[in-house]
Amino acid sequence: MLNFEYYNPVNLVFGRGQIAKLSKLIPQNAKVLMVYGGGSIFKNGVHEQVASALEKHTVVEFKGVEPNPRYETLMKAVKVVKEENIDFVLAVGGGSVIDGVKFISAAANFEGDATEILRKRLRIEDNALPFGTVLTLPATGSEMNSGSVVTIEATQEKLPFGGPALFPQFSICDPSVVASLPVRQVQNGVVDAFTHVLEQYITYPHDAILQDRIAEGILQTLVEVGPKVAENPSDYTLAANFMWSCTMALNGLIQKGVPTDWATHMIGHELTALYEIDHARTLAIIAPNLYRVMFDTKKEKLAQYGQRVWGINADTIEEGAAMAIEKTVQFFHAMGMDTKLSGYTPEYEKTADFIVNRFEERGWKALGERQNITPDKVKAIVELSY
Repeated sequence: MLNFEYYNPVNLVFGRGQIAKLSKLIPQNAKVLMVYGGGSIFKNGVHEQVASALEKHTVVEFKGVEPNPRYETLMKAVKVVKEENIDFVLAVGGGSVIDGVKFISAAANFEGDATEILRKRLRIEDNALPFGTVLTLPATGSEMNSGSVVTIEATQEKLPFGGPALFPQFSICDPSVVASLPVRQVQNGVVDAFTHVLEQYITYPHDAILQDRIAEGILQTLVEVGPKVAENPSDYTLAANFMWSCTMALNGLIQKGVPTDWATHMIGHELTALYEIDHARTLAIIAPNLYRVMFDTKKEKLAQYGQRVWGINADTIEEGAAMAIEKTVQFFHAMGMDTKLSGYTPEYEKTADFIVNRFEERGWKALGERQNITPDKVKAIVELSY
């Protein structure tokens, strides 16, 4: 097992009716900026619950954080923070809103060009504005980690950053909110979480036995509840297990002591930046083809995944690994995903060259757990996804 440190200070407040605890979780004298996306929190009653809980606080609202939050929009919120002397930021939404608030928190006291936070992937270790979250869409796990991804619209770049100062002080997770979500968003959440686990699990054999078993348990749970919760999001038991699986998929626990990949995400981010394809759907496009191109170095873990998660009993490692990839594709299809880029845009033929050029410009020439996903491999992965 690799050496590791595990630090996660997030106070996770889970279950029905927990939004009412906001009044005690945020300091009474804090001036709060409530940040959210569109109007869904008004339709599902979450805004009313938050407003009621914070009736004794001074609250300023900022609306309009997009899916795949834009740097340009978030800088408007940073301006509000400074003009209104905000003490605390509250994200009310899904992963995009929470990621956006992490950037607001980092940029509020940042001196200089805030795009450097993204382009230089600065590690934010201090001087961040305190914030908390009310989760309305399970998917990214951003409610219990210190990472974020933000899009610079002007250059069509979707870039990750993070740091220990960007853990939420608390996150309220009420599974009841799942009942009001559109089917597409539930499907996206299941596949997003599923792929988060795969990125930390399908690498190469190692001796972190417990991490493997926890990862497999999350995957098995998502396989069991994913299609059901998409069909019946008002089932609280299904919603609760779905929400908790999304959080556990990316709160740092299963990645400790193990090699991790994340190349699927790095390539997928480019598809979102270029074509506005939902994040989870880019992962469903890229992941199976990355496993096909990198088959020789991933086949042992693919076979283990196939046996433990899908119950595949094959005669050879190669056969088991290949069957595991196909089972994954079938699951993505069952969750409403198109696994081909051509299903989303007719202008896909130059995508591989564009992404490879962009990666080379950034110096991203060695991705993956073995640093063996080179530009030629990226090109092959994307072209196989057409």
